[in-house]
Amino acid sequence: QVQLVESGGGLVQAGAPLRLSCAASGRTVSIVRTGWYRQAPGRRRELVAHITMDGSTTSPDSMEGRFTIARDNAQNTVYLPMNSLKPEDTAVYYCHALSSLGNFWGQGTQVTVSL
Repeated sequence: QVQLVESGGGLVQAGAPLRLSCAASGRTVSIVRTGWYRQAPGRRRELVAHITMDGSTTSPDSMEGRFTIARDNAQNTVYLPMNSLKPEDTAVYYCHALSSLGNFWGQGTQVTVSL
């Protein structure tokens, strides 16, 4: 199994930066890709960005290039630096790992952006 623990969420003002972290443990060698998703109240969970073990990244156009996912393989940690935050970025952010053992999710971390 793979365990994921997110950290770094909180309350910030619009325009401020924030960095989320996702620490993986367990059968980390089985991980193929790690990503961040978010879910706002009343909305579907959506992809923010994901990164493969060799460093290839993907992020939807809707994220406007404001979120740059990165990973530290030695620390088994994936980071999501977020810039130019907007109130509409308010959501619970979840870390996800796609592995040969299946899909794994973290418990989520709340990000709230105020005006």
